[in-house]
Amino acid sequence: MMVSAENDPRRAGTIWMLDLDEPVPVITPLVAAIFRRAGPDLVPALVSTMGRDASVELFERFETGRRCYTAWVGDQLASYGWVSFDEERIGELNLRIRLLPGEAYIWDCATIPAFRRNHLYSGLLAYMLGELHAEGFCRAWIGADMDNKPSQQGIARAGFQHVADLGMARVLTLRQVWVQGRPGVPDHIVAEARRAFLNDRDKIWITAASSARSTL
Repeated sequence: MMVSAENDPRRAGTIWMLDLDEPVPVITPLVAAIFRRAGPDLVPALVSTMGRDASVELFERFETGRRCYTAWVGDQLASYGWVSFDEERIGELNLRIRLLPGEAYIWDCATIPAFRRNHLYSGLLAYMLGELHAEGFCRAWIGADMDNKPSQQGIARAGFQHVADLGMARVLTLRQVWVQGRPGVPDHIVAEARRAFLNDRDKIWITAASSARSTL
């Protein structure tokens, strides 16, 4: 998940990318797990893990073509993540990522606390990437909060490359956001991140959305 960086206003989060023609690492979780795509029938199970009644929101996600993938340990839902294929709002940053045909954006991933540190997150990501590759998708994007090191480690373990960071500066009720490429990342890859996250602009001004829930 990505949230605004109140303590470091110039660094809001990290951007990761994987071209799906590259090999996806095989991740073996430290507990026996089964991965599968979820349908609307699993909304009650998802709601029970979220700690809030999000039934209407989750049904809307399914109805609008978003996908949910899950990891199960026995009969318990242990981890989940969502995928979008056209555009998706990044809540607290008030951004909207826009995807090209063949691209996918992975977001709103979580692992139940009792099952963390078992490589379930990276295993789920690898499963999702394998499914997307099999369907002919060419690229996957994902983001993480700058301070969320466990999430970043799981993303890296699944084969993603840390290509850029999102910088942000607040001016009154506005925020200026930009994409900063990571050292050694080719310019054309950074340009792709800028295209997806900032609609091909160097910097954008957005209205602060302090009450919005992050989806990245």
